[in-house]
Amino acid sequence: MNRKTLALPAVAALLVPVLAACGGSDGAGKGKGAIVVGTTDRFEETTDAPAPFDPAAAYDISVWNVLHSTFQTLLRLPRSGAQPVGDAAEKCWFADRKNEQLRCTLRSGLKFSNGHALTSEDVKFSFERALAINFENGPISLLSNIDRIETPSETEVVFSLKTPDATFPQKIATPAGAIVDSESYSKKELNNGFKVVGSGPYTLKTEEKDGRVTKAVFDKNPNYRGSVDPQNDKFEMRFFDDSKSMEKALKDGDIDLVNRSLSPEQLGRLRTADVKGVKLLETPGQEISFLAFNTEDSTVKNKAVRQAVAQLIDRQALARDDYERTNEALYSLVPAGITGHQNSFSNKYGDPSVEKARTILKGAGITSPVPLTLTYTSDHYGEATAKAFKTLQKQLNDSQLFTAKAEGVKWADFRPEAARGKYAVYGMGWFPDFPDPDNYVAPFFGKDNFLRSPYQNTKITNQLIPDSRETSQRESAAKLLQQAQDIVADEVPVLPLWQGKQYVAARENITGAEWALNLASELQPWELARGV
Repeated sequence: MNRKTLALPAVAALLVPVLAACGGSDGAGKGKGAIVVGTTDRFEETTDAPAPFDPAAAYDISVWNVLHSTFQTLLRLPRSGAQPVGDAAEKCWFADRKNEQLRCTLRSGLKFSNGHALTSEDVKFSFERALAINFENGPISLLSNIDRIETPSETEVVFSLKTPDATFPQKIATPAGAIVDSESYSKKELNNGFKVVGSGPYTLKTEEKDGRVTKAVFDKNPNYRGSVDPQNDKFEMRFFDDSKSMEKALKDGDIDLVNRSLSPEQLGRLRTADVKGVKLLETPGQEISFLAFNTEDSTVKNKAVRQAVAQLIDRQALARDDYERTNEALYSLVPAGITGHQNSFSNKYGDPSVEKARTILKGAGITSPVPLTLTYTSDHYGEATAKAFKTLQKQLNDSQLFTAKAEGVKWADFRPEAARGKYAVYGMGWFPDFPDPDNYVAPFFGKDNFLRSPYQNTKITNQLIPDSRETSQRESAAKLLQQAQDIVADEVPVLPLWQGKQYVAARENITGAEWALNLASELQPWELARGV
């Protein structure tokens, strides 16, 4: 990617076919057998994640793919585009000019999958429950600005916010705003296990072994009343230990579609080879990968150490050699395609340079080589992660300014240990909660930040973010958040690495695959059907 700003308009989630496909929308039908989606994601109960499918605890793209299909939110992202539309709500609107009070009117006849009526009291209960539980690794940061919730009638909900927030409608369109049955969920405790009682387009049945889901079956919910029109009566998720066996199942026709997670080598084969019966579709995507720094750790507490790492990393080599151009080098927290993107790291550091990095360390009085451990999750972001971290290790060590080593940790341990500050430097990925520049800045800073990072910057948290949320004109807001991007490039609490492209590989008789992902990279299985 050119290091100058390369903006891609975020106006549609349409996936572009990379291979010629025989399928089409003609002949698409419903109820012609379950659509089977393959994934290498895993859903399991652990000490730190006792309730994988509870909206008050879930904060991961793979789990959100399940929740989007089984729970309703007041609003949801449409088939394409970034502005939320009504789902459980007929409409929501700000009742004031400062974006401090949001009013919603519910659809009539809403029911949960168990037949219980869904009213405004269930909406109030769901939000207050998430706030009361305040789960450490959950989506609480998306809801913490709520001051109070009122229900003037069974179909009216009024949110009063502590501070103005023009992005609040987008936040409640995420599974953080999922509506649960107040008769089936405890107000102060998580709903352990994998049982789901929602009002979304599908119901869920799971098969489990040793606290892990081995199969998930989604049946069309006859009680659903919302804006989604499911094109199938049933879909399944099947889980694979590795992407190699998943790719074989796709080629053999045992599964119909794959989104997560094929390796760069596999994508390369599917892109260039004539794989009978399979089509590959590609979209620019808004997923980002980055290094996070524990700024209280003695190894990287000095800003100069973090800046020296930023000066040495060759992102282009990562994208070219380790990911085989299935992603693009990224020079800011806000990726290309999102309003307000700018290449702040490239503007500050230019090309990778050992001499510049040495000057940074010397100027701060830091003796080199600096010992550094790069920790990554070995089973969550795809098989290329380990290879990429070996490359990062080599880039730092080749400079002779660092003695770096790379260590892989299973996701079940990695996520809570990172949040507790165990690692000095660690690799993370971020799929947007919603497609707005705010969601690439605000979650990483402030009291309830996603990383539980100790880093604080008062200009970002007390000025730039609050000011940007007072305006509904997101282009104006983006100009403020560009200043935040420059601050991040200077202080380096996080170091962006690459921006992912999104891929869907599907059998040629599957229609709707071009709509399988929305702008937040979330799976939309209701778009899928069998056709000719």
